[in-house]
Amino acid sequence: MMHLKTVDHLKVWPSMKASELVDEMGKSGVMGAGRIAKAAEIYSKMLQDKDCKIFFGQAGAMVPGGMKEIIIDMIRNHYIDVFVTTGATLTHDLVEALGYRHYKGSDKADDAKLHEEKFDRMYDSYMPNDVYEGMEDFIEKNFVSLADKETIKDFVWEIGKLLPKDGKDSILRAAYEEKIPIFCPAISDSGIGLMVWGRIASGKKIKTNAFEDLKEILDIAWTTKKAGVFYLGGGVPKNFIQQAMQFAPETASYGIQVTMDRPEPGGSSGAELKEGISWGKLNPKADYTDVICDSTIALPLIYAAVKDKKILRK
Repeated sequence: MMHLKTVDHLKVWPSMKASELVDEMGKSGVMGAGRIAKAAEIYSKMLQDKDCKIFFGQAGAMVPGGMKEIIIDMIRNHYIDVFVTTGATLTHDLVEALGYRHYKGSDKADDAKLHEEKFDRMYDSYMPNDVYEGMEDFIEKNFVSLADKETIKDFVWEIGKLLPKDGKDSILRAAYEEKIPIFCPAISDSGIGLMVWGRIASGKKIKTNAFEDLKEILDIAWTTKKAGVFYLGGGVPKNFIQQAMQFAPETASYGIQVTMDRPEPGGSSGAELKEGISWGKLNPKADYTDVICDSTIALPLIYAAVKDKKILRK
C-alpha cells in the first residue's frame, strides 16, 4: 500500500493568531482548510524566491468588501510586482480616496427603495450614488494631465499622483509611489471609464492607447527569470496575466487561484490552474493550488499567515 500521511485535526486556543490558525489548517492538509494553508505556503515561496516576479490579478468587490488595506499593504511591502485589476476596483478605491465611504447594508434590502434613496448595492455593501459627482469633478479638474498619458498604466499612476494628500492611503497612490505597474485593460467598463467618456463626448481628446499596456506586460513576462501568479477571482485580470504567461521564459512556476466559479462551463474565471498547462501558461512542474473560497475570507487568512513570516522584499 502506498505511504499516506494522516489527516491531523485542528486545534484552536485562546489568543490564537491568524497565522497559527492557518498552520493548524495545514495539519489537516485536505479540503478547503488544506488549500488555504497550501496557498500561504506557495505565496511564501514566491516571496522568498529572488528570481520570482509576482503577477497579482484581482477581480471582484474587494474594496466594498473591506479588503482595500490588505491590497495596499501588499503593494507597500512589494509583495506583488505586477498588479492587474478591474476598473470597478479602481473606481471604488478612487471613491474612498476622495473622502466617500462604503456602508454596511443587507442583501435583503428593497432595491427599489435603495434606488430612491440613491444608494447602489453590492450584495450587502452600499455605496452612495453621489460619489459620481465627486469623481466627475476630480476627472474634469485633472483631465488635461490625465489625457496626456499614452498607456492605461501611466493614466492610472497619474490618478494616484493627483489624489489629495490628506492622510487617506489608496491602492492608486500606493501603486504610483511604489512604482508597481498597475494594469487595467477594461478600465472603460467602470465609473472612471464613464467619467472619461463624458469628457471625450464633449469634444476633448485623450492620447491613451489601450494596446500599449499589452506590450508592456508582455515585455515584463518575457524578461522575468521566473514568474508566480496569484489570482483573486477571474475575468479580465486573470486572462490578461495568463496570456502574458505564454511569453514567460518557462511559464509560471508558482500559482494560487481563489475563486467561487466552476470549471465545467469552460470559462476562464472557473478554470483550474492546471488547465493553463495545456496553453503553455503554467509550468507542468509548477507549485500551485486552487482555493474554492470567497476572496474576502481567503485573502486575510493567506496574507496574515505570510506577513507573520516578516519576509523582506524591498
